Amino acid sequence: MRILITVLLFFTFNASADHHAGEKAVLAAVDKYYSARTDRDFKTMVAMESKAGVCSTNSDGSFHKACVVYTAEDYARNYPDGLNNVYFPEATKLNKDAYLVRFYYEGVAGSNSQPYRTRVTTTWVNEDGGWVIRSQHYSSAAYGGVHQTVKSDFEDE
Repeated sequence: MRILITVLLFFTFNASADHHAGEKAVLAAVDKYYSARTDRDFKTMVAMESKAGVCSTNSDGSFHKACVVYTAEDYARNYPDGLNNVYFPEATKLNKDAYLVRFYYEGVAGSNSQPYRTRVTTTWVNEDGGWVIRSQHYSSAAYGGVHQTVKSDFEDE
């Protein structure tokens, strides 16, 4: 009986570790990509974007943007000023080759360093053995119109 329990526990722990390996790899790719954005490392950014292009959308009332394949030169010509960081990233496996990743992106934007806060949802796909961004959606998380956490949110009723 002990042998059976030991074998079952072994497989349970290995299955759990394998499940999280993909998630960790995707979150490492997210960190690398958004660090490259902060560092204005356009070559790394382009290398981490899908060969089919990146489909982008903003929740600002505009239409979906076309899926675009950018070059490092494109980014160098038209990249906004600012310093932003990823907070609370979480990855959800859609299938073996795709993850949905969402997080908050906060910092400052523009030449006058205006506060910037947004919710980001991205899709990461496995291309040629590496994780690349395929889609991104930015939705403002400025405090106008969104719930602000208060103490009573955590109190039992």
